[in-house]
Amino acid sequence: MSQATLLTLLEQAENERDAARARLAQAEEAARQGRAQAEQLHAYREDYRRRAPALNGRAVSIELMRCHQGFMQRLDQAIEQQRGQVARLEQQVAAQRDVVQERELRVASVKKLLERRAQEARRQAERLEQRQTDETALRSAFNRPSVLGGLMQKH
Repeated sequence: MSQATLLTLLEQAENERDAARARLAQAEEAARQGRAQAEQLHAYREDYRRRAPALNGRAVSIELMRCHQGFMQRLDQAIEQQRGQVARLEQQVAAQRDVVQERELRVASVKKLLERRAQEARRQAERLEQRQTDETALRSAFNRPSVLGGLMQKH
């Protein structure tokens, strides 16, 4: 892969990671709101229970007691439904955290690959520079009259 392709891949991976982070934040906020609603329902139920018509030995009609008990049952059902909703929201948060972690890993992998490619390019450039320096030194040595003369006499 070329450097440009890797940079494009990195940009795409970062965009996907950022989108996953945004979805995680939304999921966390939805879960927070769900928990808050569950707490409100529970508090309301407790308040309503304390205001029971027959509390403290007061005499009340059976119809009023049935109404109160029926409403308490509906509150209990609403609380249970909200608990289920909160559990689903918490599962979504956990799943989204996994997605974010996966996207973070992908970004890190592409960055590592880019880093390795850059290191390899630097090593190749250093080797090329060394080779050129060696060739220049060799030409310089051969262009000196004493070296050429000495070589000519041997042959």
